[in-house]
Amino acid sequence: MNRDRFTVTFWGVRGGYPTPGPTTVKYGGNTTCVEIEVGKHRLIIDGGTGIIPLGRKIMQEHFATGEPIYATILITHTHHDHTQGFPFFVPTRLPESYLNFFGPKLLFGEPFEEFLGRVMHPPVFPIGLEELYSKRCIEETGRGDTIILTDPHELAQHYALGDAIPDTPDDVVIIKVDHGYHHPKNGILFYRISYKGHSVVIATDTEGYIGVDRRLVKFAQAADLLIHDAEYDEHEYAEEAVLRQGWGHSTWGMAVDVARAAEVKQLALIHHSPQHDDAYLEGMVTKAQAIFSNTILACEGESVELL
Repeated sequence: MNRDRFTVTFWGVRGGYPTPGPTTVKYGGNTTCVEIEVGKHRLIIDGGTGIIPLGRKIMQEHFATGEPIYATILITHTHHDHTQGFPFFVPTRLPESYLNFFGPKLLFGEPFEEFLGRVMHPPVFPIGLEELYSKRCIEETGRGDTIILTDPHELAQHYALGDAIPDTPDDVVIIKVDHGYHHPKNGILFYRISYKGHSVVIATDTEGYIGVDRRLVKFAQAADLLIHDAEYDEHEYAEEAVLRQGWGHSTWGMAVDVARAAEVKQLALIHHSPQHDDAYLEGMVTKAQAIFSNTILACEGESVELL
């Protein structure tokens, strides 16, 4: 992998549940999954159904080159639309795969590794986690943590809030973690991935505040790319017939407010509602661009180059 690359590719951009069909073919119907190729590393954010075609691509590369598979997988939270593709992620079944998983501390004290096992535990899936041949390191992470990636062949360096972080050159990958509390019921992890002075922030499944989420603004300050939840149109959020306040998702206006306050260079709207077809999404982004011109819709299969 090109060590000077910093590329964000969207493999799943939908929230809730997959929506295949002719009305979603342009922007995609798979649930959330984002691939980041940065330096010598491959990062995967969330394991919605978008991780399934990503896995096929990784396998094709493996068979073409014979190189082992190295990846760091960051889970924002454990809701179904962010984990439902994991059992079908084929690289987990290869002994040549080396996978670092990071996920949230869960309610009621269940270890994150046990949760991953439940996602594919029989009888809901033919094989269990213990039957996968890949080498795995599964850790919990949370607010204030720092994850440093140096060599893909080595385990990530994981520092908790309050730990002394060593000085690092700018050609290593640094992942900062924050925790948003406004998504039922365990909140959401935000990730900021930085490399050679560039950064991307993932803030899916978050709900805006009056006066903007100041902590998220600080976390995303001056990022090259902010990927932000924008499930609802403005009128939908407070619609009396279906009350959506408190569901843990934002309007496009909330996303724009964060992008402007944080002075990011580009905003990508993600977690598209399964009720919104391609034409409706284009109407939403047009309204967002009128306020923050450098706004795009996260589109399945498309990439954003940061370096």
